Amino acid sequence: MKDTTPDRTERELEEALAALAGGVHAAPDAYRTARGEWLRRERRRRLVLAVLIAVVFALATLIGLWVLNQAPTDPGVIFSDTQVSLPRPSP
Repeated sequence: MKDTTPDRTERELEEALAALAGGVHAAPDAYRTARGEWLRRERRRRLVLAVLIAVVFALATLIGLWVLNQAPTDPGVIFSDTQVSLPRPSP
């Protein structure tokens, strides 16, 4: 008959995890390597964001200039007849 008490299960699990953790050895420069990789990714992310912002700004500027250039050159309805005056409001 097997002993399945919680103490035995906990002890066996603790021994298994200790054996597994005992076999893990970090490289001496692991932190420096991980930090360098993180900084490299952060620089790349910032560069991509800056380029994306510049492209969106340039595109919006070009579209705005194009739309302004498409405006008709003849005077509109509002300014078509400058000789006609509006009636004065009565007091």
